[in-house]
Amino acid sequence: MNDRRILRLSGADTRSFLQGLVTNNVDRLDDGLVYAALLTPQGKYLADFFLAADGDAVLLDVEASLAEGLLKRLNMYRLRADVQVELTDLQVKRGTGPAPEGALSDPRHAAMGWRLYGAEGGDDGSDWDAVRVAHCIPETSVELGPESYILEAGFEALNGVDFRKGCYVGQEVTARMKHKTELRKGFRTVEVEGTAPVGTEITSGGKPVGTLFTQSGGRGIAYLRFDRAKEGMLAGEARVTWQV
Repeated sequence: MNDRRILRLSGADTRSFLQGLVTNNVDRLDDGLVYAALLTPQGKYLADFFLAADGDAVLLDVEASLAEGLLKRLNMYRLRADVQVELTDLQVKRGTGPAPEGALSDPRHAAMGWRLYGAEGGDDGSDWDAVRVAHCIPETSVELGPESYILEAGFEALNGVDFRKGCYVGQEVTARMKHKTELRKGFRTVEVEGTAPVGTEITSGGKPVGTLFTQSGGRGIAYLRFDRAKEGMLAGEARVTWQV
């Protein structure tokens, strides 16, 4: 788990500051881990992360490659708020077996187990790709990227967005996608005969249908255009089937 970095946000305005920025309700910190994202004003993905209460402070668990940029962006939004943001040396340990003392349940899905923050990192050897594929859980910098919209990425099912919490950056676009349009694209678990590199284009009848990402045990996570996702889909030489 050395691909994660932990930020600590502290100061009297920490929770209200985060509440006005992220997709989920920060008040849920009192109940455990909160999964959330930071979006652009246009509603596109910038980063997804976990938030955990640390006394009066809040820990933010994010992929390492996004940590420095997120730190700078949070400081840009901070303005005069009483909030301090710093990188820490804390690490993440995670697993799907019995949870150790102090561990917190992963809020995305029960099958994703627990996370524990402290001086030691690592995991219990769980097949994380298999779990993610089975439950269609996208991963930072694999399925999730700068062109992602969180509703197409399944954040509602993954407990990563709250539609009643009030305003946050990108909220208007997200709410419009929820209430005024029908999603025509999104991530789905598909059956895969064969294998293909992550990011392989899926086609049907020579027309682009989507993209195939993580694969495990004859299944994969695919980003699909639902109106084109029909029989005869191919990702390279792999056959792809989606059961609607």
